[in-house]
Amino acid sequence: MPYSLPQSRRRRWPLPLAALLIAATAQAETWVVTDQAHPVTAPAGVRVILLDEQQRLEERLSRSLPADPRQATTAVQRFMATPEGARLQADLARAQQGAADAWSAGVEKIPAVVVDRKYVVYGEPDVATATRLIDRARGMQR
Repeated sequence: MPYSLPQSRRRRWPLPLAALLIAATAQAETWVVTDQAHPVTAPAGVRVILLDEQQRLEERLSRSLPADPRQATTAVQRFMATPEGARLQADLARAQQGAADAWSAGVEKIPAVVVDRKYVVYGEPDVATATRLIDRARGMQR
């Protein structure tokens, strides 16, 4: 026979807390796909993918390089060996992954709010509004 806690020792979750947990898991993953020219309002925990981030990072790096290709190569190699260079490499990798993720999700326009890699709202810069629209549409599907 399975063991069960006595009624007085069982933890009871308040209804609002349970509803909050269910709502949090209902939208497990939210992304915003945009660029610098299309600012968005995104709450904490939302992944913001800037499609022009890789270009911006590369331009920032190239501004400080000498015009001579050999000197530029040497300067980049030295820079990449520093902690700041390692951060730049990580930032570039994140930017490339973000662009690949947006492409794989089928994003066609920006700004785009993507929920669970399945639902998309285009043109809404406020993530909270876009997720409400997605929630409403999901509710109609049921």
